[in-house]
Amino acid sequence: MKVRESGMPEESMWDRFFDPSAALALLGLTPETPSAVDLGCGYGTFSIPAARIISGPVHGFDIEPEMVRATLAKAQGAGLTNVKVYLRDFAVEGTGLPDASVGYVMLFNILHAEEPDLLLREARRILAPGGIAAVMHWASDRPTPRGPSMEIRPRPEDCRAWMILAGFLTDAPFDLLPHHFGILGRNG
Repeated sequence: MKVRESGMPEESMWDRFFDPSAALALLGLTPETPSAVDLGCGYGTFSIPAARIISGPVHGFDIEPEMVRATLAKAQGAGLTNVKVYLRDFAVEGTGLPDASVGYVMLFNILHAEEPDLLLREARRILAPGGIAAVMHWASDRPTPRGPSMEIRPRPEDCRAWMILAGFLTDAPFDLLPHHFGILGRNG
């Protein structure tokens, strides 16, 4: 099931919206993180920098074949052997990864899905105890140069409430300026 309003712009435009390494640092990814999952990896915008930060595997999932190819090509071009990319409808089928098998899950610009609870439950299922679910989403209180329509953007308090319902221990939302907010949830 493709997430509503999830079409990707040209990569050159997309790359202008993020400083991936800085965002990942603010969102709790450290060299000590044993493994990571990027749900909706797109162009590899965050998968590739994550693979440079951690030595363990980074699993990227996307429903679009061209996004899987783009991420895989970037990983190969950078000589990164710890990136594994999957063409999979993870919103319907899950990731297929074992329970409690990863240390970090990226839920970036994806919780405007029709059923965000499915994504959060899958993230919690695959996270090891103490693992981190990192949420980043387009701001809902101001226009941004990209992102889903304002009426379907989740507010930070919505995302936090969904995370709590999924069983995460969460910190307060914070700004990831200029266009996003972030929330960290720990699999307690």
